[in-house]
Amino acid sequence: MFATPEQFAAANKTNVETLLTLANNAFASAERFAALNLNTARSLLEDGLANSKALLGAKDVQELLSLQTALVQPLVEKAVAYNRSVYEIASQSQEEVSKVVEAQVAELNKAIASALDKAAKSAPAGSDVAVAAVKSAIAAANSAYDSVSKAAKQVAEIAEANVAAATNATVKAVTASTKAAGGKKAA
Repeated sequence: MFATPEQFAAANKTNVETLLTLANNAFASAERFAALNLNTARSLLEDGLANSKALLGAKDVQELLSLQTALVQPLVEKAVAYNRSVYEIASQSQEEVSKVVEAQVAELNKAIASALDKAAKSAPAGSDVAVAAVKSAIAAANSAYDSVSKAAKQVAEIAEANVAAATNATVKAVTASTKAAGGKKAA
């Protein structure tokens, strides 16, 4: 497969670089998730304390109910923002991994094409049909890979649009129900 030790060393170097890229991507994503979780936990703790103080300071049942209703919307909005952030981090990480995989596939295709060309030059007479069949099979496999890759990207885009729409609908529903509940109490 490798004609010289230099080619073997170059292939190993490329593999190590690819693994380092993937590892760095994984660590960066883990770091972003950890920071997001710590910030969210800190925010929830601070909000919980502030909300508890506000609820304990209520003078009557009406004020208590009004405070509870008012505190729901910011909590839902923060939960939606957290989930949106998690989704963004995961999507960006997946995108980076996809770029690495696509680069690897492209390199593999170049290597296979080069090996086939070398094999065709040194192949015995009459083997042109076999070489052409292998090249055709590789082209078909690459075409199938491209189609699946494009379909996966389209599915991801549709899923992202659906998540955004559902998020917006949730926030609007909570806002509307909070306003409706506040309006009923005021009347």
